Amino acid sequence: MAVASPTTCAGAVVGTLKAHGLDRIYCVPGIQNDWFFNAVYDSAGAVTVVHTRHEQGAAYMALGAALATGRPSAYSVVPGPGVLNTAAALATAYSTNAPVLCLTGQIPSRAIGRGIGLLHELPDQLGILERLTKQASRVTDPARAAGELAAAIAALTEGRPRPVGLEIPPDILAARGDFAPALPSIPNAQPDVDAGLLDEAVTLLAAAERPLIVVGGGAQDTSEWVRLLAERLQAPVLAYRMGRGVLDDRHPLSVTMPVGHRLWRHCDAVLMIGSRAQIPLSNWGTDAAMKIVRIEVDPSVLDTIRAPDVALVGRVEAILPRLVEAFDLKAPKRASRIAAVAALKAEIAGEMACLDPQIPFLTAIREAIGDDGILVEEMTQCGYVSRFAYPVHKPRTFISSGYQGTLGWGYATALGVQDARRDAAVVSISGDGGFMFNVQELATAVRHDIPLVAIVFNDGAFGNVRRMQQELHDNRVIATDLANPDFVALAESFGVEASRVQRPDELRRAVAAAAERRKPALIEVPVGEMPSPWRFLDMPRIRGLA
Repeated sequence: MAVASPTTCAGAVVGTLKAHGLDRIYCVPGIQNDWFFNAVYDSAGAVTVVHTRHEQGAAYMALGAALATGRPSAYSVVPGPGVLNTAAALATAYSTNAPVLCLTGQIPSRAIGRGIGLLHELPDQLGILERLTKQASRVTDPARAAGELAAAIAALTEGRPRPVGLEIPPDILAARGDFAPALPSIPNAQPDVDAGLLDEAVTLLAAAERPLIVVGGGAQDTSEWVRLLAERLQAPVLAYRMGRGVLDDRHPLSVTMPVGHRLWRHCDAVLMIGSRAQIPLSNWGTDAAMKIVRIEVDPSVLDTIRAPDVALVGRVEAILPRLVEAFDLKAPKRASRIAAVAALKAEIAGEMACLDPQIPFLTAIREAIGDDGILVEEMTQCGYVSRFAYPVHKPRTFISSGYQGTLGWGYATALGVQDARRDAAVVSISGDGGFMFNVQELATAVRHDIPLVAIVFNDGAFGNVRRMQQELHDNRVIATDLANPDFVALAESFGVEASRVQRPDELRRAVAAAAERRKPALIEVPVGEMPSPWRFLDMPRIRGLA
């Protein structure tokens, strides 16, 4: 009888990734991870590698894939400088609650912590990962590697989704034995929502005359329930950054920040669904007349800023149907607020007409990519305006870096979005400053035939910083002027189809044509100084004490 040949620990690691649905890994290979990539090679396509030109690009691509799908995504890099190059992406994954697995190498086990000065050695790499992730660990026994990887993958989505780090030293990966992949475990049963608290929430919301719903990234998979509850409550639904698309912006009760700010002044109850609601609670203010109901999977954050009057702890997708059902049974039918909200929207739209050319450019993109198209925003003037003026029709079709505000994340992250959503047209919008952070990933788009459309708004400056220097610091303009390449010629040198347009109608045609070709594309839009959007974003306190 034939005896099976021993496998490497790395083979069990690759098998575990595949068993958990992580069959695509974004990466830059290197010596400490050679055994891992040998196992990937030997897996005969069980796991596909998408290699980038910088570790930052690999981590951002994993982040984009996770944000676009809501499912775990993974990247692999060498230790030391490799891990450090991914720190901004990990911080952004943490801020956006994205399930991103950092699978990194280490120096040989026997040398960890001894300060020998080996290649890529850090004083405390695990400590760094622990501070950038939900949890981080190191594999010290090859027989336990598959199980520890399975536990790390499970942790990505248990409770609040967030990034997880796992170190595997090269000698552990190279070990041979009768190692087998670890299969997914059955998720722990979620505790049922407290019926008494559910009744309290229904009673509080039913008594409100002017309720408001605030949705965040935690509500992205509950669109239909949010719609039903909003219509039942006749409550406008406010979304910003991570919550955009939970309710179709064409719905009469869907509102963005400028309208929400007006509604906040007089609302008497706020239902927060999977959202920090940091800007309304911190900046706009609260008082005793405002009651708060919060649905949150992470009980540790309930008391930040202001404790809710009623807290429903658990997964939004489990609690919201119960809340809708209870409201249907126990609360009276409510008078429509649609006409009043429509009038307020029209008033704000008139005020926002000053944001030209930002809104016409965003309208052009919206028209060009259709309802299923995905926009990845950046720290640029059109990006800021998109947070409240770009119409979003479906969940996970507006991708934002959330409160981290990560300059330069856009293009590489959008590559991951497009790679994970090959069925959709994806557009990234960047300024000339931010785009140059990851311009090298044009090569990745070509190498892996990722049909992302990149739009670069070129004003020759870090435009927002320059504006702040001018307006807030007595025109002390410094270190914000940029020397740029010819973006069209640069893109073409990589093999990317490129063009330059000036007007919104030209942009619409260029984006539509590029999306139809399904090839990597870049569109440069030379622009001058644009009108400031900040009075629609940084709005004053209107409730409570200063």
